[in-house]
Amino acid sequence: MSFKSNALRAVSYFSSSLFHKESIEEVLWKITKNVIHKLDYEDCVIYQFDKNTNLLHQIAAYGNKLGDSDKINNQIELKLGEGIVGSCALRKEYILVKDTINDPRYIIDDIQRRSELAVPILVNNELFGVIDSENSKANFFDEDDIHLLIIIASICSQKISDLLSKKPIQVNQNNIYFLKFKEYIIDKKAYKNPELSLEYTADYLGISAGYLSRIINDITDQSFSNFINSCRVNEVIDSLQNKRFHHYSLLSIGLEAGFNSKASFQRNFKTQTGKTPSSYQSELNSIDLT
Repeated sequence: MSFKSNALRAVSYFSSSLFHKESIEEVLWKITKNVIHKLDYEDCVIYQFDKNTNLLHQIAAYGNKLGDSDKINNQIELKLGEGIVGSCALRKEYILVKDTINDPRYIIDDIQRRSELAVPILVNNELFGVIDSENSKANFFDEDDIHLLIIIASICSQKISDLLSKKPIQVNQNNIYFLKFKEYIIDKKAYKNPELSLEYTADYLGISAGYLSRIINDITDQSFSNFINSCRVNEVIDSLQNKRFHHYSLLSIGLEAGFNSKASFQRNFKTQTGKTPSSYQSELNSIDLT
């Protein structure tokens, strides 16, 4: 199965970006404002099911329905079984309508569109809500879109379940993104780029900056910048111990390791080793003379 452009990246970003979300509302808005946008969909509305009233309420949106300050324009409610969204909720199965003109269940919300895809969000096998997307073109959605929204709904479901049970998410050395991060930073020596940033690295890995920051902190007890600068200090130490670099100045070695200034080089080196670069070099030279 071949996914649409940027689809896998959008799903990966969505999954990682939920790590530090602490409310269900944040999770649902993350889908509409970030993921749906990355998929180049025209429209998306997420409905939440209220067991007490048996109604589906619009809780997050993207497209014409999105107003100012995370407000939804002209919020509507649907009964179970009402419209394509209500039918999806009642059956707890996705519904794909290739041309809404031919489907009597179609309800016009903001404007009339020609195709619609609704996917249920099930939490512990119970209906939580529906992700609904429409498009002005008939036959817009295909099998890839179905698969993508089912994956997004599943990821969303797990996060909501964790929030409802307040179960913490564990991060360890075997976290796949941490392993990819170490490969990129250490094995490929990305730390030698003085312009390297958390945002650039997260984008390279296909995850959110917030998630990357969290896993680095949880696993190493360091911030992104501290981790990168420690790699640079280790690079400097290796260079100072290598005779091939004996004719290099201290500053050139620091800049070669990725520091962007003399002040940054000296400050981070002393923080990690307790010595200035020149003191460290002097000690090495005295050892070499004995």
